[in-house]
Amino acid sequence: MSEPLRPLSPHLSIYRWPLTMTLSILHRVSGIALSAGFAAFAMWLVVAGSDADAYSRFLALINSLPGRAMLAAWSFAFFFHLANGVRHLFWDAGYGFEKAQATASAWAVLVLTVLLTLGYWLTF
Repeated sequence: MSEPLRPLSPHLSIYRWPLTMTLSILHRVSGIALSAGFAAFAMWLVVAGSDADAYSRFLALINSLPGRAMLAAWSFAFFFHLANGVRHLFWDAGYGFEKAQATASAWAVLVLTVLLTLGYWLTF
């Protein structure tokens, strides 16, 4: 009996990831990013309770381009985690399990995340 020359399971080069699987992975990644954001928030609270010089250095760091980019990324992670969490609540209630419904809700999560993030940052 000869060995087949093909892989036993689909390989990444031929397998197309569904959007729902990508959002599932991003949900976990956004949770980790939110943890880092909460650590930065705790650091801000500690610095705010210390002297004025340390607080002004922290504000300079946050108002720099990398600091603003991190704040924008954290807000995007927050809104994504929120919207995808609401989607999971609907799934917990037994709604939206059909393939078309799951794909449509995935796109809705992405659009809502972008709109909420832009709306948040454009109000400043």
